[in-house]
Amino acid sequence: MKSRARRAGLAALAGVVVLLAARVRLVAPEPTLLLRDAHGRFLAEVPDARDAEVGYWPLARLPPRVVAATLAVEDRRFWRHPGVDPLAVVRGVGQNLRAGRRASGASTIAMQVARLERPGPRTYPRKLVEALAALALTARYGHAAVLAHYLRIAPYGNRVRGIAYAARRYLGKPVEDLSWAETAFLAAIPQAPARMNPYRAPGRTRAAERGRRVLDALLAARVLGDDEYDLAVRQLAALRIPPLGRRPPEALHAVLHLERLFRHGAVPPAPLIDTTLDLDVQQAVATMVADALAGLEERGAGNAAAIVVERGTNRVVAWVGSAGYFDARHAGAYDYAGVPRSPGSTLKPFLYALALERGAITPATILDDILRTPGDITNADEAFLGPLLPRVALANSRNVPAANLLDRIGLDDGYAFLRDLGLHDGDQPGRHWGLGLAIGAMPTTLERLVGAYTVLAGDGRAGELVWYRGQPATAPRRLLSEDTARLVTLFLSDPMARLPTFPRMGPSEYPFPVAVKTGTSSRYRDALTVAYSTRWVVGVWLGRPDYRPMSRLTAFSSAAGLAQRILGHLHQGQQDGLEDLPFPPPRGHRPVRICALTGKRATRACGQVLLEWFRPGQEPLEDCDAHVLVAVDARDGRRASAATPPRFVEVRRFTTLPARYAAWAAANRLPRPPAASPLDAPAPLAREAPSPRLRILAPRSGLRVVRDPESPASMTTLALRVLVEPSAEQIVWYVDGAPFQVVDYPYTTRWGLTPGEHTFQARLPFARAASEAVRVRVE
Repeated sequence: MKSRARRAGLAALAGVVVLLAARVRLVAPEPTLLLRDAHGRFLAEVPDARDAEVGYWPLARLPPRVVAATLAVEDRRFWRHPGVDPLAVVRGVGQNLRAGRRASGASTIAMQVARLERPGPRTYPRKLVEALAALALTARYGHAAVLAHYLRIAPYGNRVRGIAYAARRYLGKPVEDLSWAETAFLAAIPQAPARMNPYRAPGRTRAAERGRRVLDALLAARVLGDDEYDLAVRQLAALRIPPLGRRPPEALHAVLHLERLFRHGAVPPAPLIDTTLDLDVQQAVATMVADALAGLEERGAGNAAAIVVERGTNRVVAWVGSAGYFDARHAGAYDYAGVPRSPGSTLKPFLYALALERGAITPATILDDILRTPGDITNADEAFLGPLLPRVALANSRNVPAANLLDRIGLDDGYAFLRDLGLHDGDQPGRHWGLGLAIGAMPTTLERLVGAYTVLAGDGRAGELVWYRGQPATAPRRLLSEDTARLVTLFLSDPMARLPTFPRMGPSEYPFPVAVKTGTSSRYRDALTVAYSTRWVVGVWLGRPDYRPMSRLTAFSSAAGLAQRILGHLHQGQQDGLEDLPFPPPRGHRPVRICALTGKRATRACGQVLLEWFRPGQEPLEDCDAHVLVAVDARDGRRASAATPPRFVEVRRFTTLPARYAAWAAANRLPRPPAASPLDAPAPLAREAPSPRLRILAPRSGLRVVRDPESPASMTTLALRVLVEPSAEQIVWYVDGAPFQVVDYPYTTRWGLTPGEHTFQARLPFARAASEAVRVRVE
């Protein structure tokens, strides 16, 4: 009967074990990500969102030293029992009875795994459940897997779980590289993690004392030889624990950005992540951002952000999302590097690049900066610079040429190209922004903007920003030819081309080659600068968290200076200008001197000359004919004749531009060639000149004007401009069919607004030549 009862009991126990084996699992939270900077310094740890503890690093293999030390102190008969050690149970019960209290738990490694996975009160019924679970786990997974799981989830103090993470966190090395002393020290901690805290002197002392007992046990078991033991004892006594790493406050936004990447699909190559961030650069840039904000706060700046990327590799070296994460007064917890803001004029280089790529323009194409665009876009300074080469139009950041260029290449094509660059996701159609796309109407983030500029800095190849070693990346895509990217880089790095809008020796000029583009959004809400050298790409934003305007704070007077300081710090060895080598021109291109006003080959008569690069066969062939050197009589300004005394003869430069520049040329006092002296012989009769053609440039037909009744009459006028080809001496403006005013060259005047619908027409006096009438409504 007793044997039957014993067999039945064993069968029932086996049944319970089988049932538990079907249900128990070796389960652990996801491994904590340990982030380090590019030099191995602590940045942060990112635990599983469902668990407050850190660690849980799996072991690729069981390190022999760790196994020996752990089993010596936790479960010496581990490999010989099925998960529960009967001898230890008997010994533990005896010790408890003799002590009259719970003096020994007799827990095996497998039982500790069961308890760690399902914590509960330390009672005898609970102990029985843990024992049964231990038997089931060992039966299901085997001894090695159970031990590996224990070493992954065991507590090592300070919320650290697992010996692999403890080795990194406390000793800064892989668990496989631990010495015997270090192994014994760590193996001692799980028995009482709170009392053996390595970051506190008493805890270190207790851990070292227990580690010495671990070494004694290893010596007794002949795992260690005498020499190894003596060395380990000395090393254990001299063991030093590095200070606890803490998240650098100046890198919090960068760390949080990395966390978002990993929580939204980025797959880390391993729990230990070596980021591309450089804490030295990060701290320096953070200080410069904070200093810049402090100096500009009086002018309405509310916060700032900066990104530094290594050119060529796209590695993010510094990411400062605000001037101070904990600065609540300036809403510093927001990461402004990732907040969509108006980019201002910083999108213009991409429109020029697309136009060059498609052949819509060449470096010698003349772009007009003389009138507002049909969409009423004008320049920030309300001035016009006339005919401009692409280099000059872009370097001066003129709005009118950029908007007209977008219109030329096509709004949809320009918008699609900006999407290819990663500047937007295409949530809105291009027409939603219109030609305002050229001047920053479409919001984007500083992160996206810097990523797009790496295409220009990378000779036309697009690649993702790189945040950590081993980051999966798609092959770089070519979005622009190398020739186009290099041409635009030369445009942006030419300080002479920025004149007259941006003065020399200001915040956009460097003692080494740098391509710079600034952007100021409408009403001074945002100020941005992106600048790249031969080694770095830097993006800077300044603005207000509440989107309110700053006090006429432009990018040139704010963000450009901050970018200059950052690049100066990064290029400390080049501040003397000894490495002032220019960016390389497109391969195989040849330099040609061209006239800045016509794009034709420069002659000695041309005043403004640029050296521009062309592919052989595409360079301009005609000499400039707009500039002439004429001998004049200094007494009356007329052409000198044979009768003019030599002492009164002066050679002067004169300019003749196409008729559409007449008003601009007159406003800028460009001298026209003088009339001949009355003493000159009359010119021979020529064939009758063709009749002039007239086309009204302003106002445009269909314009609707709302008049402010409180403004004085002198302030409520409408500009009248007409194109006359070939030019004439005078024209007559007609308003509502009646003569309004006779106007000399260049034919511009103003008409006082009166309510109603009106027609405007320009005619030649005493001739039939006339423009088409345009209609304007004044309300």
